[in-house]
Amino acid sequence: MKSHSLILTLSALLLLGACKNMKEERLQYPVTAKVDTVDVYFGTEVPDPYRWLENDTSAETGAWVKTQNEVTDAYLAKIPFRGKLKERLTELWDYPKQGAPFKRGDRYFFFANNGIQNQDVLYTMTSLDAEPTVLLDPNTMSEDGTVALSDLEVSKDGKTLAYAIASAGSDWTEIRLMDIASGEVLKDQVRWVKFSGIAWYKDGFYYSRYPEPARGSELSGKNEFHKVYYHKLGTPQESDALVYENKEFPQRLYNISVTEDESYLVLYEHESSTGNAFYVRKAADTRAPFQPIITSFDNINAVVDNIGNKLLVNTNIAAPRNRVVLVDPASPDPAGWINVIPEKEEVLEGASVYGDRLVTTYIKDATSRVYIYTLDGILERELMLPGLGSLGSLSGQKASNELFYSFTSFTFPNAIYRYDLGTGEGALYKEAAIDFDGDAYETKQVFYTSKDGTRVPMFIVHRKGLALNGKNPTMLYGYGGFNISLTPGFSVSRLVFLEQGGVFAMPNLRGGGEYGEEWHKAGTKLQKQNVFDDFIAAAEYLIAEGYTTPEKLAIHGGSNGGLLVGACMTQRPELFRVALPAVGVMDMLRFHKFTIGWAWTGDYGSSDNEEEFRYLLGYSPLHNLVPETCYPATLVTTADHDDRVVPAHSFKFIARLQEVQDCAHPVLIRIETKAGHGAGKPTAKRIEEAADMYAFMMYNLGMTL
Repeated sequence: MKSHSLILTLSALLLLGACKNMKEERLQYPVTAKVDTVDVYFGTEVPDPYRWLENDTSAETGAWVKTQNEVTDAYLAKIPFRGKLKERLTELWDYPKQGAPFKRGDRYFFFANNGIQNQDVLYTMTSLDAEPTVLLDPNTMSEDGTVALSDLEVSKDGKTLAYAIASAGSDWTEIRLMDIASGEVLKDQVRWVKFSGIAWYKDGFYYSRYPEPARGSELSGKNEFHKVYYHKLGTPQESDALVYENKEFPQRLYNISVTEDESYLVLYEHESSTGNAFYVRKAADTRAPFQPIITSFDNINAVVDNIGNKLLVNTNIAAPRNRVVLVDPASPDPAGWINVIPEKEEVLEGASVYGDRLVTTYIKDATSRVYIYTLDGILERELMLPGLGSLGSLSGQKASNELFYSFTSFTFPNAIYRYDLGTGEGALYKEAAIDFDGDAYETKQVFYTSKDGTRVPMFIVHRKGLALNGKNPTMLYGYGGFNISLTPGFSVSRLVFLEQGGVFAMPNLRGGGEYGEEWHKAGTKLQKQNVFDDFIAAAEYLIAEGYTTPEKLAIHGGSNGGLLVGACMTQRPELFRVALPAVGVMDMLRFHKFTIGWAWTGDYGSSDNEEEFRYLLGYSPLHNLVPETCYPATLVTTADHDDRVVPAHSFKFIARLQEVQDCAHPVLIRIETKAGHGAGKPTAKRIEEAADMYAFMMYNLGMTL
């Protein structure tokens, strides 16, 4: 690699010339300094002139961020309906919200928000008829709402709360403890926790952490040497017992779970985003080694619970759409596993033991189903959901027939139901009241054909009576990766767009988990182009069917979905009028060099492999921006504390896009401060971001408010 000093100053501004065949006046963009940096991959030289933007703590990067935000803020301030849109968003957001209750010991717990509180509040009550009391309010932890709860677990006896807090959107968390009866926060503090659960056992809990990072590298340094510890209540972190580490493989993740009766510890090992090994040991045998059950990373395995001295396991070994099997740890060879729930046409998403039954959740054509089985795999009944939509959560206990679940759809907010596993009877427990008439809108599911002939489903949402005249502003949203399924979900921010006649479309692209592991694999590594082809084909379907035209079409996606938007806007810039890539993976040659990026090679491959390098270079959004091209109006969004997809991806992409843009379509970046990849973002920031994003999109689609 060759690297030299900056050759242009940040303060320089370039006035771009008049745009061909466009009435808009081109914006003035900051000229981003370049460095003479060239990487050589297998004999191929790849320039990286904006490499210096990877230094997220430098004064130069800070000055660049400030200048870019100033340009973006000035543009957004000129949109005449931006303020009105924010007012309507705030009105829509301001309704009481509640999550499904769960029970530990003799208490119920639930989260609620009175409307626009920055963070949800944890409540507790001694019975469903009792008056709830506040147990933990994250809104009191910071003035601006940027401290959030990222995880919590109540001890099995219901007496102690362990909760993880994250600041400014970072993935780093700190675990604290509370005595539930008194509300007293205990002295215990566990720091530098990341990608960890909280698994209670006896008078303490298991958790996973990294070594303390070097100062200045907290948000961008590579995360290595994940370790599992046990923390005993009332002791300092320095005395926590090291339970497991693997010095031979620094880039692996480890987590422990405990079976319901505390008989077994289950150790999960992850090498990438795809597949996991797992090991078990008797919880009481603290000196015994973990016994391997599955040591490869080719499949996904999750222990549901134990039945005596055997384990119920949800696995996709020899079952791409998953099955539940009974495994004897003393004889773990998969050839001896007993099928409890065989693979079926629907995809098994999850299984839990509640009320001494197996409660299973499935996906059928990207909508939820729930089936209830006996522990030996006999189907008792289907739990009938209110309609075609998504199961939000399930909560229950092994020894109780009481079950709570939440359900939602595109046009109706979360509703909570209480269900009796013994009688099969259920009823609505809580529903939300919002200032939006969901009955005025309709949701369709269509199937279209992708480039290679694959049949792909897509949801389309719009006001009833929509005219298919090709003039409807449309937002196409996608993800397509990491075995994640997109199912119908309620989004407050999307409602303003629908109210103004917008069409929302969401295809279920390959790379996701909607049809099992084969569907996922078909959108990974050297088949990643299938994901982009599916998304492009969705756009072409919407145009061919009269929903919209390229001049009225916007595309949106976040994280891996940001990569999707970046790849599609560079491959087919004429097909879209607006592009909204959020916290996207834009540099496909260097993503694995930051924080947890190495774990994504299971989906993406790696530039360290010659064949995969050439494939990645062929679609990497940063490397496929071409001079003298008119790209869609683009608003890139990221945040300064994003230590999942580091903001350098977005920084480098927008710098290059501003350099090559050959028309007056604005190409801007919005960089949030004291925020991260998205989790825990306070309501105030979410409303502001949504207002800016929708104002930009609607303005550039010719809409108003």
